This record gives sequence, structure tokens and C-alpha cells, in this order.
Amino acid sequence: MAVIEVGRICVKLSGREAGSKCVIVDIIDNNFVLVTGPKNLSGVKRRRVNISHIEPTDKLVEIQKGASDQDVEAKIKEQGLIEYMKEKVKVKIPVI
Repeated sequence: MAVIEVGRICVKLSGREAGSKCVIVDIIDNNFVLVTGPKNLSGVKRRRVNISHIEPTDKLVEIQKGASDQDVEAKIKEQGLIEYMKEKVKVKIPVI
């Protein structure tokens, strides 16, 4: 199981961006993190997200805490993950 940490690539599980990949930029508290796509890459805006609404992947980008969208995008390009970030994931909605 991957952990919640700065630079971790995650998949959004809910909302209009469900199935899109994002990168954790900052950890706000025990329940919330700041994520970004960046928007021009995966369509995810920089925003606060509940950690129960994201699923961490095994991929990690080497970024500083609070890195700008340009820095995040540069690191993603550097590590050759552009196509990986653009891929959409089919999200299974849990039945309650």
C-alpha cells in the first residue's frame, strides 16, 4: 500500500475529476492534502482534497513541499510520466 506523501501520484476517486491522476503538493492535516494535476496535463486543478477521495499509486515525483504547477510539470516530464498522467482510470464506485 502506497503512503500519502508529498510527490505521490494519486487517482481522484470522486467529483468531476474522478479517474484523473494528480500529484500531492502539500499535506494540510490528517484528513486533507493539496493536489494538482497540473490542470493542463491531467485536468486536475490545484485544490484541497480529502484523503478518502484519492487513491495513492506506486509512482512518486521528486518535488519540494508546496511546489508550483510548473515545477511539478517539469519533474513529471523529466521522469517520463507525461502519458501516464494523461491516462484516465475507470473508478469503481462502492455500493453502500
